[in-house]
Amino acid sequence: MSAKDLRSVFERVNPKYVLLLCHQNADPDAICSAFAFSRLIKRLNQNTKVDIACPEGISKLSKVLSKYLPIEIMTEEPLFEDADIIIMLDTNTIQQLGKWSEKVKGSSAYLILIDHHASHPETEKIVSLCISDEKSSSTCEIVYGFYGELGIKFSKEEAEALFLGIAFDTKHFILANSTTFKIIADLVNVGVNAQESLSRLSLPIDLSERIARLKASRRMKLLRINNWLIAFSHVRSFQASAARAIVEMGAHLAVVGGQKDDQLQISIRSDQEFYAQTGFHVGKDLAKPLGEFLHGMGGGHSTAAGINGTGDFESAVKRAIKILRTGLVKNQNSKK
Repeated sequence: MSAKDLRSVFERVNPKYVLLLCHQNADPDAICSAFAFSRLIKRLNQNTKVDIACPEGISKLSKVLSKYLPIEIMTEEPLFEDADIIIMLDTNTIQQLGKWSEKVKGSSAYLILIDHHASHPETEKIVSLCISDEKSSSTCEIVYGFYGELGIKFSKEEAEALFLGIAFDTKHFILANSTTFKIIADLVNVGVNAQESLSRLSLPIDLSERIARLKASRRMKLLRINNWLIAFSHVRSFQASAARAIVEMGAHLAVVGGQKDDQLQISIRSDQEFYAQTGFHVGKDLAKPLGEFLHGMGGGHSTAAGINGTGDFESAVKRAIKILRTGLVKNQNSKK
């Protein structure tokens, strides 16, 4: 699926109102891709109303970036019944929309998914058009491609938004490939000040996040499978940050959960060495089946994934260990 498919949909539906949705606690790739895409829609049809909304708000870093770029995020629940087209950006599973997920499922609007994660089968069932490209470093990279395919030039603000989203999701280009660097060069040529933009992605870690990381480290349980160190921990908030910290300390893979009543949120991170040598994709091979086990949904990248579900974390850990043992043996045998 490409920009031409999108244009065809817009010409057929001729929407008066388009709603762009990002996942809970939306990160810079989510809000920046939504901003650039909203501008693209206005170029295609200036009379179309476009709103960007995120359930439960946006991340702390995203809030800082929204001060530099004119990104307007709806704080109240949108009127789903008024939307002619709803587009989920950087949102792999419907459950990442939290309490809005049922309203999206029940909407009569044309539903589109634009994402760079491995597409989830359950999400594919409910969307009318799925544009998913796991080879792209970020959703911003996909939106960049739309501009090129449609022959539309970027404004400096749009270029900067795309630059910030790509830089964030590639960890300041550590995970970038050759295509990504070509895109970055193009955005810089438009007028993006790379050094200045990158400085905006650096935030000091606040005290509550530091405490969450330290608590997760203290509660960590370590498992060795072959020569791989797998860590499990739990903390009430900042699960993704805690998982990253545990991997940075030396674990090859970290699974960190947070539980409120029977609701579970789990973040999974692995290092590049683990994925390169095992071929174990944490989004497809762990988050997806574990999400199904928890009566929820899971998915993500090769080295970063998330899960929303119900149950208790200890049961999730036991299931994750079983999935890991089976998956690592299977992948090892397939390489022989």
